[in-house]
Amino acid sequence: MASAAAKQAPKNTSKASAGGPGAAGASGGPPIMPLASPLMGKKKKPFLGMPAPLGYVPGLGRGATGFTTRSDIGPARDANDPVDDRHAPPGKRTVGDQMKKNQDDDDEDLNDTNYDEFNGYAGSLFSSGPYEKDDEEADAIYAALDKRMDERRKERRELREKEEIEKYRMERPKIQQQFSDLKRKLAEVSEEEWLSIPEVGDARNKRQRNPRYEKLTPVPDSFFSKHLQTGENHTSVDPLQGLGGLNTPYPGSMTPGLMTPGTGELDMRKIGQARNTLMDMRLSQVSDSVSGQTVVDPKGYLTDLNSMIPTHGGDISDIKKARLLLKSVRETNPHHPPAWIASARLEEVTGKLQVARNLIMKGTEMCPKSEDVWLEAARLQPGDTAKAVVAQAVRHLPQSVRIYIRAAELETDVRAKKRVLRKALENVSKSVRLWKTAVELEEPEDARIMLSRAVECCPTSVELWLALARLETYENARRVLNKARENIPTDRHIWITAAKLEEANGNTQMVDKIIDRAITSLHANGVEINREQWIQDAEECDKAGSVATCQAVIRAVIGIGIEEEDRKHTWMEDAESCVAHGALECARAIYAHALQVFPSKKSVWLRAAYFEKNHGTRESLEALLQRAVAHCPKAEVLWLMGAKSKWLAEDVPAARSILALAFQANPNSEEIWLAAVKLESENNEYERARRLLAKARSSAPTARVFMKSVKLEWVLGNIDAAQELCTEALKHYEDFPKLWMMRGQIEEQCENMDKAREAYNQGLKKCPHSVALWLLLSRLEERVGQLTRARAILEKARLKNPQSPELWLESVRLEFRAGLKNISNTLMAKALQECPNSGILWAEAVFLEARPQRKTKSVDALKKCEHDPHVLLAVAKLFWSERKITKAREWFLRTVKIEPDLGDAWALFYKFELQHGTEEQQEEVRKRCENAEPRHGELWCAESKHVLNWQKKTGEILALVASKIKNTF
Repeated sequence: MASAAAKQAPKNTSKASAGGPGAAGASGGPPIMPLASPLMGKKKKPFLGMPAPLGYVPGLGRGATGFTTRSDIGPARDANDPVDDRHAPPGKRTVGDQMKKNQDDDDEDLNDTNYDEFNGYAGSLFSSGPYEKDDEEADAIYAALDKRMDERRKERRELREKEEIEKYRMERPKIQQQFSDLKRKLAEVSEEEWLSIPEVGDARNKRQRNPRYEKLTPVPDSFFSKHLQTGENHTSVDPLQGLGGLNTPYPGSMTPGLMTPGTGELDMRKIGQARNTLMDMRLSQVSDSVSGQTVVDPKGYLTDLNSMIPTHGGDISDIKKARLLLKSVRETNPHHPPAWIASARLEEVTGKLQVARNLIMKGTEMCPKSEDVWLEAARLQPGDTAKAVVAQAVRHLPQSVRIYIRAAELETDVRAKKRVLRKALENVSKSVRLWKTAVELEEPEDARIMLSRAVECCPTSVELWLALARLETYENARRVLNKARENIPTDRHIWITAAKLEEANGNTQMVDKIIDRAITSLHANGVEINREQWIQDAEECDKAGSVATCQAVIRAVIGIGIEEEDRKHTWMEDAESCVAHGALECARAIYAHALQVFPSKKSVWLRAAYFEKNHGTRESLEALLQRAVAHCPKAEVLWLMGAKSKWLAEDVPAARSILALAFQANPNSEEIWLAAVKLESENNEYERARRLLAKARSSAPTARVFMKSVKLEWVLGNIDAAQELCTEALKHYEDFPKLWMMRGQIEEQCENMDKAREAYNQGLKKCPHSVALWLLLSRLEERVGQLTRARAILEKARLKNPQSPELWLESVRLEFRAGLKNISNTLMAKALQECPNSGILWAEAVFLEARPQRKTKSVDALKKCEHDPHVLLAVAKLFWSERKITKAREWFLRTVKIEPDLGDAWALFYKFELQHGTEEQQEEVRKRCENAEPRHGELWCAESKHVLNWQKKTGEILALVASKIKNTF
């Protein structure tokens, strides 16, 4: 230590002289010992500051030779510089020659080895030649041909690719598909099985599982005080140099402050006081010097913080890039209006509204003739400032309609708006938009005066002429429309308005003349008559209540532009379109015109009759049917519709007279015979019905006539007469399955099970493909307890009638009713394999599943049978069972819309509304069901064909079926 002190003596002296009176020497203590320097006493290296020897490569001694720089390879070479190879052949002795050779290598190879007899040279022979316009046209033609050829093969290629993808998916299914069945089975796992699954262990090692976190322990005050009193000589920087600089660590040598006088201990009390003083200063900055209350409003402070949050969804870096890009655009082309508008909107989006206003105002200075910039400036500025901006814009652009409109919008007072618009019309009197805006603010009388001036300034505006005509009296309106036709001879709306005007004033005979004259005039002026547009105008007239004008327009344009063979088809489509749009008078006019052109077409009469039945009155329907049977007397359905209409109106004699006329036109018609029988039986005239059936059996004997005869005796309770008639009928029509069914059901009713079985077996010998007979026999065996025999019958029936969903469904239900749920599920799986698109099977499969799996099964069913009414009904029942009332109602409505003939859907829908709907909704369902008159459905037919319910109407059967439905699903 002594030697070190001796070496530092000179430096210490200078330090002491610079220390001043506060140094240690002044206090009479021992001399100050300087700090030792690590660079002291070392010799200077001899090569420092000297130039490097010749050929010296830095890092060569340690092997650093793996890189090359420009200093190693020399400067870039000129094309005329010689290459490094001294013995290079001619043509390759300069750098330029080498580069040229490399370019030539890229050209086409015209060697014989590169030639093919069919394709020619591999490359293009003329790629090095100039590419002219002829070449471009030729390439375009070839490209078009290639595209055309590709389109011809496109469908086949896409189909092949689709098949390959499907094949690939079947061979290599996704993992998700491979485990889909296992995932579905997860729903069957019970809670105990879930809990018994072992937890996944932690595979990490012990050090990763239990990391040792770094511990930070605060240093106690005793540590500082202890080190203040340690040895006298130090060779390192004092740890407290931040407080007192490079002070010596001797006791009492520090400047008084945080040290207790005369000791080497920190005064912790003073440190605490200093901390409290600093905190007090910070609190005083946010406090009021008068009342001592805080100046910072907590709610306002939070509001300010929320306002600082950007409301846009973009990234900040993207905004900076956009801002920089738009700035570049503005500086490059300062007279480009979209740049200023985009910049202002960017700042507006980012919340810097004032910056946006400044930018757009700068834009108005740079682009004073841009309408968009002025409008954007008016939009960004607040109320009064915006008015000043618009006023300035008007001075620069006195002919701008949009700026005048904006100025009027900024005014809140109606009088001020009128004043602005009138000023605008002084400058821009030809603007239709300005006239319309100004007229809308006026009272009717003032508006009429303004419009009379408007049509003088804008004589080609149809809207202004029509608006004026609406405000005028009848005579003046006619004059206005005549003037409008003179000024605008090519617009159809003026003619249609004139026709509506005449109709509104009772001159309906003029309507057809005006429309015909309109067509002639427009043709003369070279206007093409667009049929679709005229029909749309007719629909608008219909909705406005101008029926005569609507019908006149339809009659005038319905046949324009249609080929003769397409007329019927096109007109029927037009009528359906009008019905869909709610224009019923248009549809009625189309049907009337079609019936004039095709008076003997039964299909047109039928469509018109159904239209009147659904949308017209009973009187209009009967009038139409009278005309129909006069033109088509052989159309039985028209006679029957007329008779039914009279019967529904409780006019039985009229219905009988219509059927009598129908007999004259169609003698021995089975349909008319049966309709007459039904009319009499429904009105309790059973003897007349029997006589009619006896006549029919003698004059027009058919299987249906015999069946109706048996049914009449059966429902009236004459079982013996019914059996006799049935036996007689089977002698003539033994291959008619309904007769065998009725015979068996009559025996069942009489509790003669053996005779019923015999009847069914005999019927199946004659009619082995009658599914209903097989089902009746199976249910008979099940009813008497012969479950095995019933199962065997159904298996035999499936062999005789493969792919029959009804038989599969009965087999599944048979096992389910017997309590064998597993077997029923197995049978259902086989049934769906054999009949994958059967709606009744999928509907049953949904409710065979447990509740958690029903939704998944319904999705599969909808994929297979998207528009099947049974599947839609099953989905509606599923939603009903889950108490999703709105969705269930939607699916019920969808079901009855797709298949209104399905009685089960109506019954379930009615039951649903009875539980969850209002009285209005229940009544609506009942009325719709009565109009639809459903005839099919398992539950529906079980009640409607029961002998006790033979006289019940549709509404009664609906209530009966709904009452027997139980929410077992």
